Amino acid sequence: MSELRQDKTTREWVIIARERGKRPHDFISHLEKPCPTSTYISSCPFCPGQEELTPGEVLAYRDESDGDQKKWKVRVVPNKFPALSPGGSAARVYEDSFFLKADGVGAHEVIIETPIHNKVMALMTAEEVTEIWRAYWERYRALEKLEDIKLIIIFRNQGASAGTSLEHPHTQLVATPVWPSQVRRQFEVAMDHYDETGRCLYTDIMEFERKAEKRMITETDRFVVFHPFASRVPFETWIMPKDHHASFGAVSPSDLGSLASVVTEVLRKLYHGLNNPDFNYVIATAPVGDENKDYFLWHVRIIPRLTQMAGFELGSGIFINPAVPEETAQFMRDWRAG
Repeated sequence: MSELRQDKTTREWVIIARERGKRPHDFISHLEKPCPTSTYISSCPFCPGQEELTPGEVLAYRDESDGDQKKWKVRVVPNKFPALSPGGSAARVYEDSFFLKADGVGAHEVIIETPIHNKVMALMTAEEVTEIWRAYWERYRALEKLEDIKLIIIFRNQGASAGTSLEHPHTQLVATPVWPSQVRRQFEVAMDHYDETGRCLYTDIMEFERKAEKRMITETDRFVVFHPFASRVPFETWIMPKDHHASFGAVSPSDLGSLASVVTEVLRKLYHGLNNPDFNYVIATAPVGDENKDYFLWHVRIIPRLTQMAGFELGSGIFINPAVPEETAQFMRDWRAG
C-alpha cells in the first residue's frame, strides 16, 4: 500500500507509491546518453579562447605556477541574458493601482567550472570540485553585501530534463531582492519549530536521520548525507553540515574541501550507479540578514531527474515518488563509486 509522508520542513505531503513497484535498479538508464565527446567546442562560449563571447569575468582562478595568464581553471561571469541585474529600484509600485511590481534588481552570474567541455563534476577530482565551491563561497560573500539583496540562490542544472541550455559544465547564482513564496514557507516552518522547541528543525532532522540510519548514505566528521523521509523524487539527497550555520556564506573556507569530497562522492554514485542521470542541485541558505540566526541550517539538495511531474502534481502540489527512500539509500550505500 502507498504511504502519505509529511515533509517536516514545509508541512506538505508526499505520496510514496510503493504499489508502483519501482525498485532502485529500475531507475538505471539503459539508454545511450547523448554526451559531449570533445574536450573543446569552438562554438561554445565557455570554452577557452572564447572568453570574448561572455561578459567580463568577476572572478577567476588560474594556475599560479603557469606564466600563461590566459589559462584559467574556474571563471565567474555575469549571465549574458540575466534574469536580474544591478541597477534600478527594488521599491514596490502598483500598476494601475492594482498589480504590484518592481524593477528586476539583483544579480545573475555563471560559474564556469572547468575549461574542459565534457568534464562533468562527477568525473572531476575533489581538488577541482573544491575550487568550484570556493568560487561559490567567494561570490556569495561578495553579493550578500549588495543593497536590496534578500536571498542568494546557487544552483546547478545538468542535462536537458534539468533545464540545461549549454552543456559545458557550469553553475548559476541568482541574487534576488525578494523572498520567493516557496522559500518563505520553509523559513516560516523552521521559525515556528524554533519558537516551539528552541531548536533548529534541520539539526533535529539530521540527528534523527543519523540515529535511524536507514536513510543514511554516508557520514564524515563534517557532513551528513541522507535521503529525506518525504523525498519528493527518487534518490533526492540532502547534504548537511555538522557545524551550525544558517548561511552558506558563514561556512569556514577550510570546510570547503571536505564538502567537495562529499559532493563528489554522491555525484559519482549517481553517475555510475544510475548511468549519469540528469539532475539539479541547490544550496539552501538563510536570507541575507538572518545569517546568524539559530532557526535554520544551510544545506545542499540534489534532485535527480528520474521522473516527470504530471497533472496531479501540478494540480495538487503533492508529489508522487515511486521509490522508497529507505531502499534508494541502501542502493547508494552499497554502490562503490567509480
